[in-house]
Amino acid sequence: MKQLTKLSVVIGLTFLSTQSYAASSVADARGNAMGNTGVSTADYLLAPFYNPALAAVYRDSDSFGVLFPAIGANVRDTDETIDSIDDLQETIKRYEANTTDPTIVADLNTQLDALEGNKPIVASGGAGAAVAIPLNALSMNIFVRGYAEILAFPDIESSSTAVPDRYENSTVDMVAFGYSEFGVALAKRFSFGGQDFALGITPKFQDMTTYKQVISVEDFDIDDYDQSETSKSAFNLDLGAVWLYQQFRAGIAVKDLFSQSIDTVVASNGATTYELDTQVTVSGAYTLEYFIATFDWDLTDQSRFSGYDDDTQFLRFGVEGNAFGWAQLRAGYQVDLEDTLDDSVTAGIGISPGDLVSLDFAGSYAGDNQFGLSANLAFTF
Repeated sequence: MKQLTKLSVVIGLTFLSTQSYAASSVADARGNAMGNTGVSTADYLLAPFYNPALAAVYRDSDSFGVLFPAIGANVRDTDETIDSIDDLQETIKRYEANTTDPTIVADLNTQLDALEGNKPIVASGGAGAAVAIPLNALSMNIFVRGYAEILAFPDIESSSTAVPDRYENSTVDMVAFGYSEFGVALAKRFSFGGQDFALGITPKFQDMTTYKQVISVEDFDIDDYDQSETSKSAFNLDLGAVWLYQQFRAGIAVKDLFSQSIDTVVASNGATTYELDTQVTVSGAYTLEYFIATFDWDLTDQSRFSGYDDDTQFLRFGVEGNAFGWAQLRAGYQVDLEDTLDDSVTAGIGISPGDLVSLDFAGSYAGDNQFGLSANLAFTF
């Protein structure tokens, strides 16, 4: 489990230089392209990541499915802080080689001034896999998923402090959270009072890891996120339901029924707690064979790191056009109701020759230096 958590961090860092944070913990190119929706529209292979009840919503021709791999990575560096720190570190080296050059001192102060007040760097990455067996008696989906995010906040010493004390006292506060889970989604579809429903439950084991460091700007390297580590394991449950009526669907998902929290090790400015809160999302959809429109609305916010202004709560919209089951075009829009993250536009394509192999790609855009990509490969029989 811990190896998967670290793998998801590495995936996030691999894409760090080219992408941006999209605020989705699900590595699913179809849902990511549709505004990160899926609570009422994900297929039975992706059901555990959105709503376990969807494991029982499948076509008569479906008998077995494999998802491997699903990957995604996002980074938000709105103020180009990483590039600015790299430039500052080069200037520090020049200064330490020649401490009497006033031009270098001026450059140092200018670069430190530019970093002061920058928005945090936020990087996230995820990976997942699943094997699904849809059955009338009881549908089953066995899955594994990893997710991680890193936050880095520059804290720059006042300009009233002279060089070199100013850069020596300027720091980057870096915290990270790694998460992996393994479980099985169980779901049953049935009729009651003339209405068609599906109910699902996911028992799962979770492994959570946090990292925290306060590093001088001179020594900062985001690859060193894992120098201090705490970990915790827990058992948890997801619950879900879907109502289906002709072309309409309504769904609700309760993720992480038992809220969890984990403290970081105590750094120089104290410990930080990561809150994995219970999340409730409702969804509606209009589904046709060749067109889908949907929305997902988080009824609860996600607190995440204590002491940081990083709460999120999303309203998402998505559409999909399907060309006879062979190719798909998708688009979406995501709004953070907490105003922590910028609104993002999403889009993607799917290729599904013969409806046996599905290859999906998605991208997102939320402004300068805020991009994301994800991809999945799935086989259905």
